[in-house]
Amino acid sequence: MPAYKEEMVGKLINIDNGGTLTDICVIDGNQVHRTKTLTTPHDLARCFFDGLTKASKAIYGKEDLVSLITSTDHIRYSTTQGTNALVERKGPRLGIVLTGKLTAAALKKDAKAGELFDAVIGERITTLDLKLKGEDLERAAVKAINSLSSAGANRVIVAHGGSDRSEQEERIKNILLRKFPQHLLGAVPILYTHEVVEDDNDVRRTWTAIFNAFLHPAMERFLYNAEHKLRSNKAQNPLLIFRNDGNSARVAKTIALKTYSSGPRGGMEGARAISSHYKFKHLVSMDVGGTTTDIGEVSDGKVRSETRGHVEGVQVSFPLSDVHSVGVGGSSIIKVVDGKIKVGPQSVGSAPGPACFGLGGTEATITDAFLVLGLLDPASFFGGDLNIDLSRARAVIEDKVGKPLKLSVEDAAAAMEQAWVGKIASSLKEFSKPTKDTVLAAFGGAGPFVVCKVAEAAGISRVLIPGLAAVFSAYGLGFSDIGHQYEAPLRQRDKAGLKACLAELAELAERGMYAEGFASGDYDTEQTLLITSKKGDERRPLTNGSLPSGLPTDALLSVSLATTKRLPKPLLAGAFGKKKADAKATGKRKVAGKDLPLYKVEDQKPGASAAGPAVLEEAYFTGRIDAGWRFEVNDSGDILLSRV
Repeated sequence: MPAYKEEMVGKLINIDNGGTLTDICVIDGNQVHRTKTLTTPHDLARCFFDGLTKASKAIYGKEDLVSLITSTDHIRYSTTQGTNALVERKGPRLGIVLTGKLTAAALKKDAKAGELFDAVIGERITTLDLKLKGEDLERAAVKAINSLSSAGANRVIVAHGGSDRSEQEERIKNILLRKFPQHLLGAVPILYTHEVVEDDNDVRRTWTAIFNAFLHPAMERFLYNAEHKLRSNKAQNPLLIFRNDGNSARVAKTIALKTYSSGPRGGMEGARAISSHYKFKHLVSMDVGGTTTDIGEVSDGKVRSETRGHVEGVQVSFPLSDVHSVGVGGSSIIKVVDGKIKVGPQSVGSAPGPACFGLGGTEATITDAFLVLGLLDPASFFGGDLNIDLSRARAVIEDKVGKPLKLSVEDAAAAMEQAWVGKIASSLKEFSKPTKDTVLAAFGGAGPFVVCKVAEAAGISRVLIPGLAAVFSAYGLGFSDIGHQYEAPLRQRDKAGLKACLAELAELAERGMYAEGFASGDYDTEQTLLITSKKGDERRPLTNGSLPSGLPTDALLSVSLATTKRLPKPLLAGAFGKKKADAKATGKRKVAGKDLPLYKVEDQKPGASAAGPAVLEEAYFTGRIDAGWRFEVNDSGDILLSRV
């Protein structure tokens, strides 16, 4: 268990909820305790508290949830549920009412937007003519909602195209609140785009509202349930939700869209910290979970981000880190389609899970393949807490891959590995162009599996496996602060207009941070101007209450006010190349018919090093070190792999 220098007082609990596994990381002084539990998709609160209970046993020697919670300063939570839901297209049936200048064609302007629109909206779309007056407009509005409900919509978005969006959407809202009172059972929730974000770009604002409506129901139910249970267990502070902008906030101050890709962003916060610590100029990260591989980039200490982020290739109004989620992970379904192996994007998750879990899974996964190839040991997998069944893995691979391709079980498993590696490596190369300075950070439970093969295929010669690789995204949450960002269009392009806009935002910020428990003056603020023109989006700092010079006359201008309450953060330690020792093998493992030395990470001295081929293993991850590679374990338990 790696130890890190730490400037915090009390405990910090970080929880990263994935599609297959939920990771828990407890930072206590200079010790980091971590554990995992199977995600329970039917009830996310169950795996949340199962993980906390399991962590309490690791810390106290017995289950003592109340002592753990009452001694903790902050509990931060992130999730890939939103990412996975969109990847697999699993969510509520949405309907949309369009008014003004906005059209369905505009929302489906490119292939990615069109495919996504068809998946989450489909034919559940109608228009409303706002030229109608009085009872005619009321009848038309009621008809629009009824038609969408009859088509199966269980959530509706109202989107108006035009600068008068707030006025017109409020007009519709007043009608619909009278006709469809929200207190009635069965009332369809209706979301108005201007209430989600103030963005002059109609298409971008509407897509932001669509995504938020898609993600909202499941997140709302779970998060409030979890917060209620934490209170009943005497939590000292509200549950904090880690968001995709790199900050955290309480549940009541977070919208659903900002939970999208929050788990991967936690990994990026950790990647940024570890990149700065080891002075890596260029780091590409791959966080391989059960359902997705999340790829990110850190250059010169900065996480690759977008002023206007993209979700599934569609632009939204909020800033997001540029993390590419690929539908391939440890639990991705691998099958034969038209004579070729297809990997993902569907996943068996944790329920029923890979066939080898013995929980009813009937689809082949890479976890089954690595068990068949001998990389995974049933006795040590998942810290020895989960029995995996070789016979089930062999049977499902033979049925789903071997027979269709006329291959033996072993050859089928090897072909599955090749396809799995190829999909991840091609995604890495598509996302970032590796250079001689590039380091690949491999984490997540499945990240280290065959990372040497992935790195070779992507043209990368150095790999970092963090000592906390299996829970690295959870650990990364510890580098976040409590913060919010408020934005409004600048209607008047002069000093007076800027002053009025900033005053409005400052009032919102003060209320928002007060709800977090902080008074004015207890937090930092940053003012920026967002410039949207034909050249793209650009942010410029605002100083002295004045607009910068040289603004494009045709640009749309928005003012942003960010508030940040700084929290103590973990301090990384450890170095490579300072000490040298021969790694100590604890035995051998037969992988693909060859006996390879087995090195247990926890048994190695600082500076321990050995050349591949070999197997490197710790409680929650296993990696194959191929010939031509060498590993070094430093005093913090971090592992550097280098081509030799």
